[in-house]
Amino acid sequence: MPLADAISTARSFVEAVYYVYLLLILVYILLSWFRLPYSVFLERVQRFLHDVCDPYLRIFRRVLPPIGPIDFSPIVAIVVLGVLNALLNAALDRLK
Repeated sequence: MPLADAISTARSFVEAVYYVYLLLILVYILLSWFRLPYSVFLERVQRFLHDVCDPYLRIFRRVLPPIGPIDFSPIVAIVVLGVLNALLNAALDRLK
């Protein structure tokens, strides 16, 4: 029974990390579309999002260069993140 609780906790953690990182990527994308007025708070938020999301997105930008003004790397990054989430959850289900 303790193993099932540990697996359930691990699965909940994986899901939480997936959804939080997905939300951060989506906010990063949305903020890149709009020019916001300068504010110390907004600058800190944008810097945080850049520091958290850009290393992951850079992996896909090396493979997929932007086509004109459109950058498809966030779409691919989100799909890969979803696939990794599904694979980790399937692996945790097999441990039960």
